Parts: sequence; structure tokens; C-alpha cells
Amino acid sequence: LKASGPIGPRGPLVMSRLLIRGGRVVNDDLSQVTDVLKIVTNRRDPRVRRAGVPMPSAEPVPVGAALAGGTTMIIDFAIPQKGGSLLEAFETWRSWADPKVCCDYSLHVAVTWWSDQVKEEMKILARDKGVNSFKMFMAYRDLYMVGDKELYAAFSQCKEIGAIAQVHAENGDLIAEEAKKMLALGITGPEGHELCRPEAVEAEATLRAITIASTVNCPLYVVHVMSKSAAKVIADARRDGKVVYGEPIAAGLGTDGTHYWNKEWHHAAHYVMGPPLRPDPSTPGFLMNLLANDDLTTTGTDNCTFNTCQKALGKDDFTKIPNGVNGVEDRMSVIWEKGVHSGKMDENRFVAVTSTNAAKIFNLYPRKGRIAVGSDADIVIWDPKATRTISAKTHHQAVDFNIFEGMVCHGVPLVTISRGKVVYEAGVFSVTAGEGKFIPRKPFAEYVYQRIQQRDQTCTPVPVERVPYKGEVSKLKPKDFTVGTTMQDHP
Repeated sequence: LKASGPIGPRGPLVMSRLLIRGGRVVNDDLSQVTDVLKIVTNRRDPRVRRAGVPMPSAEPVPVGAALAGGTTMIIDFAIPQKGGSLLEAFETWRSWADPKVCCDYSLHVAVTWWSDQVKEEMKILARDKGVNSFKMFMAYRDLYMVGDKELYAAFSQCKEIGAIAQVHAENGDLIAEEAKKMLALGITGPEGHELCRPEAVEAEATLRAITIASTVNCPLYVVHVMSKSAAKVIADARRDGKVVYGEPIAAGLGTDGTHYWNKEWHHAAHYVMGPPLRPDPSTPGFLMNLLANDDLTTTGTDNCTFNTCQKALGKDDFTKIPNGVNGVEDRMSVIWEKGVHSGKMDENRFVAVTSTNAAKIFNLYPRKGRIAVGSDADIVIWDPKATRTISAKTHHQAVDFNIFEGMVCHGVPLVTISRGKVVYEAGVFSVTAGEGKFIPRKPFAEYVYQRIQQRDQTCTPVPVERVPYKGEVSKLKPKDFTVGTTMQDHP
């Protein structure tokens, strides 16, 4: 409904109103049948990324597909090369995105190396640029990977500036060596991708990241949790009181890694991503169970698509296949189908894992992630009884393959509204490039840092008060070992 307002000095002031009547309003904590006057909710994809390799993806800014799927805000990754400036990467991504986005967005920034410059730029990004999350890669050796020493330093700085540390958790050294072994065995196809980075490689890195983060009392967000083993590590850590959040993605919840053994090379290659989908077909259901019961916390997509001709760069060597799959358009429907329709979670938990929890973690709540007075006027009108069949022939992404091809989903977004404006309805977009806005995020999210700060106050170690030792002190001889080791001769 549009109504003319009072006459101003430059003519009539037009006030736009949007009334939604007779709907069931669903928040993370309650549902109620009520009318909504431009007070609506937001569905967030906390992780959409560009290419994880130095080449353009098929669709660098997939916001149209996001809106068609019922997602009204995305967070992309700004990834500098080793030795590159984090600030310059941030500004580069802004320059790419601002003219094109048609929904709200924000940016994580990756830390791919360490120096005093990186430390200072993290501080500036958190203080002045609206960035409160930084991602570290434990994989992709010689490209983005950082070691334990760098992780410790980066986590410490995240804690100091009030940011969330994120990790891609895989043991990059083991992957690099196992990849050589697979190629030496003549395994060049997509199955080699999974064989060189099994579950144990993901689980080990996940535990290592949690251990380092816990040591410095830094909150940790583990992106794209793909295996039972890694998910169990996170669940155990949460039950031990660690401040850690696990994020499975649409791909891992909706399909599995058996596709890597498909006889058609192009089919198998389109499922290549890191960490890989797992060949155990019970993995998606296991991850959904943990997501439903709060052992895992949010859902993303890691959307990064490549056409078949781009995937073909690795036709003779699986290590050269660009990593990435689709998901941003289908995330909501897949999670409703596998989560709510299956009876694993209710509609309120659905809102929590697709929207509210991410908004709280990244300090966007209650502006995003809730239907309430003062929240942003973003909404998806959802039909839980309607069905649709996912297909590359009908999706809105600029890529020639869909990893969920043929999946019938109950639960369909009918209308997507962004800041009070209908931007997608019945297959038609009513939005132009550049209408989306960059959303800055303040540091020290209360949802995350309340426990962190309390532990600093009450759990910081203190020295034991004791009478100084005044007795004899031995003198080391050249043949003795380093101080602190047993001083004895060995044959």
C-alpha cells in the first residue's frame, strides 16, 4: 500500500507501506498468527565466497539467486594473497560488490599471512570498517595456509579487537603429501580429492583450532563442517564449555561424496570442494541431527560456482579442479526439506539456524534475524506445503550444473522482501544492481563475548605466593642438557 504523506518544501512526501496479513510470523523463540506492517525478518547466509583459487568464479556476486531462494543478506570473503594488504583486499571487494549487489551484504576478511602490518590492519578493519570476523586457512599450503604460530597470533588479535576467529579446518601439510601419493598411484580423477583429505584430516585440524582458540580465550567459528568426525569434535568442545560454533553448509546437509566416484568425470568434478563431501551417505542426516540439537549452530553455503569448462582445468589432475559448489539459492529449501519436513527440527529452530544465530554471532541482531519493531524490513514469505524440484535448467545462478539436481523440496519461498520492497515474486525480480547496502558490524558481539569477558575476569591464572627459595642451585656443565630436562648421561 502506498499513501501520500504531507506536503514538503519540495513537493509531496511519499510514504511506502507494506502490509502482510494473515501470516504466521516465525521467530527463533516463538510463532504467532498476526499481521505485519513493514516489520519483517531477515534470512542470512553467513558465508558466501568468491573463488578459492586465483580465477573468477562463474558468478562472483550471486545475490539474485540468494533473493530467489529467500536469503536477504550475504557475507562474502575478502581474501588477500600472502603478503598482501587486508585493507586493500577489503576495499577491492567493496569496489566489486557495491555496484552490483541487490541485497544487503557484509564482508569477512581472511588472514593469509602474519606480520605487524596484518595485526594493525585487523585493528583498523574492526574499528573503522565494520569487520568483526577474520578467517584463517589451515589448508591450501603455499597459497593461503597459516601455521599454528600464526593461528595463535591471529586468534590473540581477534580476541583483543573483539572479533570472531573463523577457520577452514583441514591439515594442509597432510593433504599436500597425500595428494602426491594419489597422483603417484595413477588416481587423477575427482575421487582423489576426497581420498587425500579424509575425515581424520578435518577432525584433527578442528581439534587443533579449538585448542589454540581456547588457550587464548578467543571465540571460534568453524566454517563448512563436512564430516561426522569434525562435528563430534565441535559437539564435545561445546559440552566442555568452549566458545565454539560449527557451521554445516547446504551441500553437506543435502548430498554426499559418493558422487566423486561417478563414471562421468564432469559430474564428479562439480562436487569438488574443500573440505570434500563425505562418501558416507549417513553424514547429511548426522549433521542435521547435531544442527537440530544445537551441537552445530548455523548454516551457510560456501557458494562458489564454476562451469564445466572451468572445472575441466583439472581434467588430468584433481588438484587443479577449482574448488566450489552452488548452494545460496537452494539453502533454505534444502534445510527445510531435510530438517523441518523430515521432523528433525521445528520451524523456530529453522529460523535460528538459517538466520537468528548468525545475526547474533556476527553482531547484526536484532536489526537482522528477528521480526520485531525496529528490525529491518526484510522478509521471505514461505509456503511450507508447496514443493519444487531443484534443477540447473530452472535455477537463477549463472552456472551449468546444480549439485542438488532432481531433489524435490517441500517448502518454497514465494516472495522475498528487502527493506520493505518486494524484490522477488513468482520468478520475477524487481530490483536493480546496486540497491543492496554494505552493512558494517561492530566488534564485541554480546552473544559471543559475554562469556569471553567474564572468563577473563574470573579465570585468569595468578601466581602462587610462596617464600623465595634460598637453597643451593646446581651449576650446569657443557655436557648437561638444556635447563628443564633430566641431566644425565646417555650411552
